Amino acid sequence: MGIKLDMIGIVVQDMKRALDFYRHLGLDIPESANGESHVEVAGEGVRLAFDTVEVAKGVYGGWEEPTGHRIELAFQCESADALNDLYEKLEKNGYEGCREPWDAFWGQRYAIVKDPDGNLISLFA
Repeated sequence: MGIKLDMIGIVVQDMKRALDFYRHLGLDIPESANGESHVEVAGEGVRLAFDTVEVAKGVYGGWEEPTGHRIELAFQCESADALNDLYEKLEKNGYEGCREPWDAFWGQRYAIVKDPDGNLISLFA
């Protein structure tokens, strides 16, 4: 029996605020999802899910606010210019940049931003 990564879940304090960030990244999420407590976005082979803290409490039997960086979500941009533009757009919309775009030693254009819940989100091209 094998396993397959099917879904990545993100626990959010404010669904609309979180979804707005991921919309700015380019994910197609209907505005009608803003009031939901669980939202899923289909990707290429993997779903991205968003759950409110209340849902997480029910699933996990409790909730402790996490601290520190534990996992990376990395989104591929179509080009270095597209990455630069996206990073600038996110900052202009009030999102926190953690590391401005740079040319990484491994050959990619790379940048890091924070989503509204403090998760580090990598952008690369």
